[in-house]
Amino acid sequence: MDKGRLEAFSDGVIAIIITIMVLEMRAPHGDNMVALRPLISVFVTYILSFTNVGIYWNNHHHLFQIVDTINGPILWANLHLLFWLSLFPFVTSWMGENRFAAWPVSLYGVVLLMAAIAYYILTRMLIEHHGHNSKLAVAIGSDLKGKMSIVPYVIAIPLSFVNRWIALGLYVFVSLMWLIPDRRIEAARLQQ
Repeated sequence: MDKGRLEAFSDGVIAIIITIMVLEMRAPHGDNMVALRPLISVFVTYILSFTNVGIYWNNHHHLFQIVDTINGPILWANLHLLFWLSLFPFVTSWMGENRFAAWPVSLYGVVLLMAAIAYYILTRMLIEHHGHNSKLAVAIGSDLKGKMSIVPYVIAIPLSFVNRWIALGLYVFVSLMWLIPDRRIEAARLQQ
C-alpha cells in the first residue's frame, strides 16, 4: 500500500491540532503589557505543546521518508498516534488556564506518555512490515532514545502531585532530547 495518503492525512491532522491550540489562546482585555500577565502560563504551555507536536511532525516525516510501503495495521497504529496528539489542545488549554495545577500537569503527562508509546508502536510496526534488516530497522537499532524517553513521563505523572515544577521540567527535558530528529534515520535516508 502506498504511504502518500497516510502522510498527507497525518500532516493535515497535525496542522489542525496546532491551529486549534493557537485558537484556544484568547486575547486579554486591556491594551497594555500588564493585561498579558495572566496569560503567561497559557503562552508557556502553548510553547511546550507546539514544540512537542512539532517534534512529532518532524520525526513522523523522517520516519516515513525511509519506508516504502504501509499496510492496514500501520494505518491503525498511525491513527492511534494521531488520537493522542489530538488531545494536545485540550490538555494544553487545561494546564495553561489553571496555571500548572497538579491534575492538569499530570494529565498532560499522561497524553505525552501515551503519544510516546503510540509513536514507539508505530515504529515497531513499520520495522515488522519492512523487516528487521531494513534500513529503518538498522537506523532505529534498539531505540534506546525512544525507550528512555518514556521513563521521565512515568516519573513525572505522579510527581506532578508532589512538585509540579519538577514534573514540568521532566517534560521539557524529553522535548529537548527529541528536538533534533534522529540523525540515524536521516543518514539512512540519504543512503537510499
